[in-house]
Amino acid sequence: MYNLFKFIEDKRSEYRVPFKLKLLYKPESITNEELDVKGGLYLSNKPIQSLPNNLKVGGDLDLSNTSIQSLPNGLEVEGYLNLNKTSIQSLPNGLEVGGNLYLSNTPIQSLPNGLKVRGGLYLNDTPIQSLPNGLEVKFSLDLSRTKIQSLPNGLKVGSSLYLYNTPIQSLPNGLEVGGNLDLRNTSIQSLPNGLKVGDNLFLSNTPLAKKYTTVEQLKAKYPDLIVKGEIYL
Repeated sequence: MYNLFKFIEDKRSEYRVPFKLKLLYKPESITNEELDVKGGLYLSNKPIQSLPNNLKVGGDLDLSNTSIQSLPNGLEVEGYLNLNKTSIQSLPNGLEVGGNLYLSNTPIQSLPNGLKVRGGLYLNDTPIQSLPNGLEVKFSLDLSRTKIQSLPNGLKVGSSLYLYNTPIQSLPNGLEVGGNLDLRNTSIQSLPNGLKVGDNLFLSNTPLAKKYTTVEQLKAKYPDLIVKGEIYL
């Protein structure tokens, strides 16, 4: 199996100089328990299939368009983690990502409990159907063109929430969205109690928009609805 250590050794041979990863340890002394990358690790389109346990990346980790199918236990990424167009099927428990987490166009169907994403979470064009309790997303959450059917109670999204072209029919009570809430082309039939939207609310081509054809009618039905931007029916 082609792993990160083999990749490093191949690069050292290719350039005939020590491979310029910013490591706390020289390549000759790397073990599965010691690899600590101070900066970013960009492996997009490389033949990587596995990573060592307890890998720590001080910047971004880009694994897009690789053959990787799983991530190691103890992985820590301070920047973004890009897994777009991989065969990743699951994420390790307790994973924390300091920036954006990109999972678009992957076969992933579920996320672990306690996942913390301090940037945006991009799950568009995946078969995911549900999200875990306790999910924290500081910026945008993109679930467009997925099979998502429900959202966890108490979900808070710091920026925009994209749900267009999904089969979702309802939203959890107390949902808070810091930016836009995009529900276009969904089967949404009602709005939850205490819904707060920090920017625009998009409801075109939904059963709800067909039932309430004006913004005034919608606000009369949901008097506690807070939308700081515009409502588009």
